[in-house]
Amino acid sequence: MGRLTVAAAVAAWAIPLAALVDSIVPDPYMDEIFHVPQVQRYCRGDFLIWDPMITTPPGLYYISLAYVASLFPGAWVTRIAEAFDALCTTALLRSTNVIMAMICGVLVHDLLLCIRPKIGKRKATAFAILVALYPIHWFFTFLYYTDVASLAAVLAMYLFCLKKQFWVSAAFGAFSILLRQTNVIWMIFFAANGAIAHAQYLYVKDNVCYENSELTDKSNKEASHMDNKTTAPGLRRRRNNNPINKREVVSESNIMYSSFTEEIWDAIFKLWNSKCEVLIAFIPFAMILLVFVAFIVWNGGIVLGAKEAHVVSPHFAQFLYFGLVSAAALLPWHFTPTRASDLFHWCRKNKTYSSFAILVALGLSLVAVHLFSIAHPYLLADNRHYTFYIWRKVIQVHWMMKYILTPVYVYSWFSIVNILGKSQTRLWVLSFVLSVALALIPAPLVEFRYYTIPLVILVLHSPVISNVKLLALGFLYAAVDFFTLAMFLFRPFQWQHEPGTQRFIW
Repeated sequence: MGRLTVAAAVAAWAIPLAALVDSIVPDPYMDEIFHVPQVQRYCRGDFLIWDPMITTPPGLYYISLAYVASLFPGAWVTRIAEAFDALCTTALLRSTNVIMAMICGVLVHDLLLCIRPKIGKRKATAFAILVALYPIHWFFTFLYYTDVASLAAVLAMYLFCLKKQFWVSAAFGAFSILLRQTNVIWMIFFAANGAIAHAQYLYVKDNVCYENSELTDKSNKEASHMDNKTTAPGLRRRRNNNPINKREVVSESNIMYSSFTEEIWDAIFKLWNSKCEVLIAFIPFAMILLVFVAFIVWNGGIVLGAKEAHVVSPHFAQFLYFGLVSAAALLPWHFTPTRASDLFHWCRKNKTYSSFAILVALGLSLVAVHLFSIAHPYLLADNRHYTFYIWRKVIQVHWMMKYILTPVYVYSWFSIVNILGKSQTRLWVLSFVLSVALALIPAPLVEFRYYTIPLVILVLHSPVISNVKLLALGFLYAAVDFFTLAMFLFRPFQWQHEPGTQRFIW
């Protein structure tokens, strides 16, 4: 059980299903009609022409070029542009994401072992396979979209940040931005929390070195005065009572703070105490951020193309949608009688604070759905997506429905925050919530694809559940996966106002 098992499991379903998709839908579909011709221009060596409808940078195209070159090194070495162009078929380009999906599974496995070493390889393998089955991530494994490669780059960035290989992490962070611009938010999230953890590590290390040297000096002095005395038992007692021998130095995640303010000041103090070391370690992240800001100024915005359809908007309801979708996707963690009971008891312990927090959350949620619930033209017009039917059949089925759903949104977010708070500091949880808000609120279009990265981060930091629950959730994911794929492949339909076959898609 381990990396090889995860990669083999993903390959076992991804390769034959990718072949099936390519045989039934051989031509580019949906957003592929922009991506595939663009990368084929790159295959011909034409890097100066850019489709103005493409909104994301060319990171995926570079991966595909490297992938095709590795499969057919002869065509690359001889630099026969025509031959290389012929190799860049839709099917071969789509298979890039099959490789990326396998890499994602391995990265989730390694991250779980890094975040919680006691989980064991078997459980980490099961969790990694579960993430690979997550319906939205699973479906886009078979199409030439940026989502799977984007997730792989972000997970690699996180893994190397946890391993304190910060320059490598920053390199993956830069590449993740070349895949999708909003990944800069996750780079800042990982870098900020990595800097705090690194400062904590340096602080503990310095204290251990100082106390060890102090203990050595003290012991040497005592030994010089007590060579001819019979006080060994007393000396042993003093040594046993030393805090270093008791292993009282703890990690940041085990430190208990009496208040959130104390936690913030502690982080600031330790960052300032190790400012030079932290700055040297994390300067590549700062450099990438400066370059990104310069790009936004030069480009006139974060989106490359189709700017009129992706105008930054105060879509606060999107933040609420993420909470519900993520909690529903992670059903055994959030929507069970045990979880509801735990939240109820947590509220009872802090009646004043929890009552105030619930009222504020409900009030803000009502304002968000009333004033900042955006219906993008694509959402209203495109019946090829789940979101089209959810919007029409659920949220818009009655004018009261969007208000009725607000308690469910609040419950979902309270459950997420409560679970994260059991394993992470309050500062980490706050930074995660802010990162989700920054990544999702400016997006006017409701797209479940945008939720994948924060949802996977939630999985990585959620408690371990039983094998029975894991298996049940895996079967549920698989059922949704095959239903969606069957609808996509075998239930095509026509639009009256536009010729061509249309297919159902996430």
